[in-house]
Amino acid sequence: MISARISLAIICVLLLLRGVMAAVLPLSADEAYYWLWSQHPAWGYYDHPPMIAWLIRAGTLLLGDTPLGVRAAGVVLSLPATWFVWRAAALNLKDETKAALAALFFNLTIMVSAELLAATPDMPSTVTACAFVWCLAQVQATGNGKWWLGVGVAAGLGLLSKFSALFLCAGAFGWLMLDRDARKWFASPWLYLGAILALAITAPFLVWQSQHHWETFAFQFGRVGAGHFTLRYLGEFLAAQFGMASPLIFVLMAVGLWRATNRSSNQLMLALLGWVALGYFLQHSLHDRVQGNWPCFIYPALAILAASAASNTGAMRRISMIAAPLAAVLLAALYVHAAFPQVLHLRKDPVARILGRDFAPIASVTAALTQSRFADAIVTTDYETTAWLRFTQPGVKVIQVNELQRYADAALPPPALLKGHLLYLAELRRDQHQLVQQSFGYIGFPTQAQTPSGLYMIYPVGSPKSSVIGRMP
Repeated sequence: MISARISLAIICVLLLLRGVMAAVLPLSADEAYYWLWSQHPAWGYYDHPPMIAWLIRAGTLLLGDTPLGVRAAGVVLSLPATWFVWRAAALNLKDETKAALAALFFNLTIMVSAELLAATPDMPSTVTACAFVWCLAQVQATGNGKWWLGVGVAAGLGLLSKFSALFLCAGAFGWLMLDRDARKWFASPWLYLGAILALAITAPFLVWQSQHHWETFAFQFGRVGAGHFTLRYLGEFLAAQFGMASPLIFVLMAVGLWRATNRSSNQLMLALLGWVALGYFLQHSLHDRVQGNWPCFIYPALAILAASAASNTGAMRRISMIAAPLAAVLLAALYVHAAFPQVLHLRKDPVARILGRDFAPIASVTAALTQSRFADAIVTTDYETTAWLRFTQPGVKVIQVNELQRYADAALPPPALLKGHLLYLAELRRDQHQLVQQSFGYIGFPTQAQTPSGLYMIYPVGSPKSSVIGRMP
């Protein structure tokens, strides 16, 4: 097993690499979209709670509207997140070597490396989950009820990040119900004070929701509905986690979770934090797709359980020895490919598509058209195109004519701009020119622009039928 000093030294290298990648990689469409949110700070937004917008705003105020500025918070918060996992593991496992190994496993997974690098709601959700696990471990290890206040703060901040924090709260409740020693907290005022503190932290967001028709709740929970039974998505979900955790760390997580699932285990609390969410995801996968990033908030607990399963003897010895090196190789390969896509030069590169590398030439052409006065503004109908254009080409005026709920605080386009030369830009698979035509007098024949990942259409657009069309995020 890797010594604690070596584990912590490797973690320092991983955190440094994460900072380098944050600076050199272009933004994904979602990151650019959340950057748009940060231009209009608020207590809530259509898709998610506001934490990611606040963190992006803080980073860009310090480092400018650059990829590193957008991602700075994730790089900085990787430090306390790692510390929380390390110390929570030390409290739970009573072994400093395994505690450092848990922190190493946590940072070696592709899931955590990606989610703490990318500026999406999963970043603060993962960080607050780490804090939640640490505070709950303090409750279990010390018996000091004041730590429930820390649990409440972590839960409140988690709910301001993403609704997935509700699963952690449910897992903690399950632990209180099933662990005989933990049930005493139902008679303690500290538990309820922690819950009140969590509610107080989220109260401004709830007020904002009440003033906006509870739109975020409707959007998120509206996707819970079950479809027809199928095993297709179950295999897809498990395969995604097998890769996101890295194969052998995934095996250690599964073994640790299984061993911890009994009432006499000291890791029952960690197991229930995992099982409540996993139970939902497994059920959901029998009817619909589970996105690979959704379980990121249970990786702090799973990393500790993986370290608990690691051993220098017996059947787990070889897996334990190889798990970290294999994960490091896979993570390094991903970093190299993301930074230097020309090395493999894949015809259809999913990483290049996520990072918008194929969109960059289209953005440059669009900017040239506006600079040469062929267009005064660009019309869009999807948030990905809108966000990428706004971030990569700040001089281009962009009007999204639909999904106005995404940009509640953005300005309306001035009538003079709407009477100018407009072009509608859309990728073929997202082309909604018929929708655009409902708002404008006519829409002309398109010019096509081919990229490795898709075909883009550029339509000339006529005068608007109304003076109130779209928003300018």
